[in-house]
Amino acid sequence: MTGSPIWHPFTQHGLGEPIPLVTHGEGAALFTRDGRRVIDAISSWWVTTHGHRHPRIVGAICRQAEKLDQIIFAGWTHEPAEEVARGLRAIMPPSLTRVFFSDSGSTSVEVALKMALGFWCNRGEAREAIVVMEHSYHGDTIGAMSVGARGVFNRAYQPLLFDVTTIPFPVAGAEQATLDAFEAACREKPAALIVEPLILGAGGMMVYPPWVLTELARIAAAHEVLFISDEVMTAWGRTGTLTACEQAGVVPDILCLSKGLTGGSVPLAVTMASEAIFKAHLSSDRARTFFHSSSYTANPIACAAAAANLAIWREEPVLERVAALGERQQARLDGLSRHPMVHNPRRIGTIAAFEAGGGGAAYLSGVGPRLLHHFREHDLLVRPLGNTVYVMPPYCVDDADLDLVYDGIRYGLEEL
Repeated sequence: MTGSPIWHPFTQHGLGEPIPLVTHGEGAALFTRDGRRVIDAISSWWVTTHGHRHPRIVGAICRQAEKLDQIIFAGWTHEPAEEVARGLRAIMPPSLTRVFFSDSGSTSVEVALKMALGFWCNRGEAREAIVVMEHSYHGDTIGAMSVGARGVFNRAYQPLLFDVTTIPFPVAGAEQATLDAFEAACREKPAALIVEPLILGAGGMMVYPPWVLTELARIAAAHEVLFISDEVMTAWGRTGTLTACEQAGVVPDILCLSKGLTGGSVPLAVTMASEAIFKAHLSSDRARTFFHSSSYTANPIACAAAAANLAIWREEPVLERVAALGERQQARLDGLSRHPMVHNPRRIGTIAAFEAGGGGAAYLSGVGPRLLHHFREHDLLVRPLGNTVYVMPPYCVDDADLDLVYDGIRYGLEEL
């Protein structure tokens, strides 16, 4: 064996693509061992909100590392976790009273699914089906894959996945078909609906309007179907508001948060639940315990980072930065949209996207690798989803770097 022994995620090593070694980051940029400055136009897989090495978050991590690095969270607690829970309760919908910690977006979804099934089981009701949206993606653990779209991501693991009920994506002009399908599914008394609100990320940055989300929540409530909102990617300002559900006036029964929870600095996730979900598991009978954990649940250092992020949201004009970045993205997207290779340009909040070339989104399109090579050669971290090109930078990105990103995209389209 030659070279690094690392097996990288979502990477086909057989293609022999170069893997740059990054030495440090600052703001909206990454720096490599060979002296390159790379603009992080996708927030390092959608996690970095305020910029790399934000001083308030780094400071909180350093201070906490000197006091308490790790402690079992089953039956124990610590101040950083308590501070994060209090902070989330202060800014999230009041009905989401309980905060369950985990360590990634996928596990926050696993927790949500287990909470929903446990809720009905402990009430003595046989409601086990999960309703999902076509083209959705909720992570790469078994439960999260099961409630995501079936296809290239999980074809090899099909024997492990459980069956779900799928409703169509609300295509513009045909949204009623989605609502009708969900209404029909609810007659079978499913346990829960899980959705990515307003935009499907890995499915190709597919956007749908807030009123559809409002109607889905209304139908769920009418049939007593639990509503799970996967805001792992969409929260913390990405869609223009603290959570995407705000734009639809929707309060879920269960809310999944990760990625920007720590400003993107270290892994942490939470699943917030209503009091009814919690009380369904509350008992003197230990058999009704919610059986889920990981070794690093509510790690103190990660919680300190999240607490610092919450302080930034309380004390700094984050939403003003989000709104300004959205306008700056729109201006550049408008200019790019006139290019003949750009199809279906769209933006929600700080996320801009389009399809390169003809046809719809296609994850295994040959356009993606060609553009990826171009972006890497031009010091841009832009990672197309097949032929879907998107820009989702940290909120601190300046106009000069944003211009370089869009110029690089335009040059890449010319090379196609």
